[in-house]
Amino acid sequence: MSAVHFPANFALGAASAATQIDGDCKESNWYEWYQKGKIKDNSDPNIATDHRGHLEEDTRLMAEMGICHYRFGLEWARLEPQEGQFSQEEMEKVREEITLLHQNGIHVLLTLHHFSNPLWFEHQGGFLNPKAVEQYLAMVEFAVRHLGDLVEEYVTINEPNVYAVCGYLGAGFPPGEFNMPHALRVMKVMGECHRRAYRLIHNIHKELGYAEPKVGLAMHMRAFVPYNAKNLWHRLACRISEYNFQTKLNKTYMLDPDGPYADFLGLNYYARTATSGLGDGTLPHVPVNDLGWEIYPAGIVECCQKLHALLPELPIYITENGTADNNDAFRRRYLYEHLKALSESGLPVTRYYHWCFVDNFEWLEGFTARFGLVHFDTETHQRTIKKSGAFYARMIAEHGITEEMAAEAEKEEYPHG
Repeated sequence: MSAVHFPANFALGAASAATQIDGDCKESNWYEWYQKGKIKDNSDPNIATDHRGHLEEDTRLMAEMGICHYRFGLEWARLEPQEGQFSQEEMEKVREEITLLHQNGIHVLLTLHHFSNPLWFEHQGGFLNPKAVEQYLAMVEFAVRHLGDLVEEYVTINEPNVYAVCGYLGAGFPPGEFNMPHALRVMKVMGECHRRAYRLIHNIHKELGYAEPKVGLAMHMRAFVPYNAKNLWHRLACRISEYNFQTKLNKTYMLDPDGPYADFLGLNYYARTATSGLGDGTLPHVPVNDLGWEIYPAGIVECCQKLHALLPELPIYITENGTADNNDAFRRRYLYEHLKALSESGLPVTRYYHWCFVDNFEWLEGFTARFGLVHFDTETHQRTIKKSGAFYARMIAEHGITEEMAAEAEKEEYPHG
């Protein structure tokens, strides 16, 4: 394996989501989902990693690792625990966190919606509720007016396609429906939410004299392949799945009508999907992670190329990329191969946020799937930088990957499906 030199304008960071790390939120639909016994290991999102109780420690660890870019999210249920009743106390806590990050030289990319909803919103039908767009925008306006002096970059919505598929096509997220019309409706409504939030954020920053913001989506994309390339149905299913899951949405969210509605192209990439029908699958005998997802580094470039073709003038942010590796046995190799592919692509990728900073509450998986650069002990809440975390810190310091580091990564072996 050869050395990798990152482009001059390329920066490494880390990512998280409020529900997955913060704790302290019983007003969320994910806490209700936990109470219904829907989490594999019965992990409690009201505890998660207790980031709120370890804020200074987590920030110090990021700074020690050289991380200068951090994507994290708001918890809507804490900001607006009852409809129309916004919490100034919660806003002050968010401001304190952002200020602490700034004091440690860490730039913020703020996510406004990342899968979780307040219970009042969920019980009204979530994004199927006719008032959903206005309710979402009211939260966005409250947040941006109170944080815009501290924040210049925003993700309006994280993975609207995953939110819709997992919640409304039987994949286990709340509300646990299997209803194609509802899934399609949610995708459409979230597109309207993004487009209107994009304009709203820019208008608020201009009105209040804040810095010109950069606003985008974090779109989940996969590399799609037919399970059997000789099977006509598999090939057709592959094209239909890719179009409905990402191609159509990328265009409608960021271009239609009167776009663009993005200042950067945010990509969450994890795996390649082999299609034989409407579900997803994995090819036989390929490298996989601990969740059985195929490890396919070329896919991150394939997805970036598709985004770049859509809006070639915009920079690309890898808003999430990482892997479930419970024993930290192959994460260094994963990092090396994905970052090498990006660095050699010639594409305008300027930011890479590793998912995730610390092992977290991984939605339905609880703590049975570990993506972090930092190990989290669920009993003691102790944080310990993993060998992959040390590797990541060295990548930041070197602004690349040396031959020695590449040789270390090469020794690691992936599991195979």
